[in-house]
Amino acid sequence: MASRSDDAVSLYVEHGLASRLTFQGRVGWTRGEDGFADYAGRGPLELGLRLALLRDERSAVSLYVGGGYAGEGRNAGYAPPGEGGTDLEVRLLAGRSIVVAGRAAFFEAQVARVNRSGLPDETHLDLTLGLKPDDRWMLLAQAYAGQADRDPVSPLWLKLEVSAVRRVGDWRLQAGWRQSVAGRDSPAEAGPVFAVWRSF
Repeated sequence: MASRSDDAVSLYVEHGLASRLTFQGRVGWTRGEDGFADYAGRGPLELGLRLALLRDERSAVSLYVGGGYAGEGRNAGYAPPGEGGTDLEVRLLAGRSIVVAGRAAFFEAQVARVNRSGLPDETHLDLTLGLKPDDRWMLLAQAYAGQADRDPVSPLWLKLEVSAVRRVGDWRLQAGWRQSVAGRDSPAEAGPVFAVWRSF
C-alpha cells in the first residue's frame, strides 16, 4: 500500500444569530503528497445554519443545513486531489449531559446526509463522549464513521479520536490522536490533532 501524507489547518466559526439559530463556517488550507500527486491550497469551504429544535437543562436536539465548496486538495479521503464541487449537507444532532464515575460528562450523536456534486453522496455518523474531571480539563473520545454511495464498491471508514482539552480563561487548547480502525476502499490514517478554541 502506497504511503501518503495530508496536513490541514482550518478555522471554524460559530456565532449565535438568535436564541435558537447559530451560524457555522469553516475555511482552511491543506497540503499533501503521495506516489501520484502533490497538492497545496485552499481546503473545503463550508457555510450553514444550526437550528435548536428541542432544549432543556440536560438535553438538546438541533438541525444543521449547510453548503460546501470543494477545495484544492482531497475533498474525500478516497478521491484524487481537486475532485468534487458543491455539496449540500443536512445533519441532525442530539446531545445529553450525564454523570460518569461521579464526574460531569456528556454524550452526543450526529447523523448526516451529504449530497455531493463530482463525488458520491455520503452518509455520516459521528459520536462523542466527553468527561470533565474538573473545571479546567475535558477528555474526549470520538468516533467518525461514514459510507459513500459509489458502485460497485462503496467506500467505508471508521476513525477513532481521543484528546484532552485544557481551559485557559476564554481559550481552550486541545491535543489528541486520530486513527483509522476499519474501512474499505479508503485510506488508513493516523496522526495528531491540535486545536485552539476561543469563546467570545
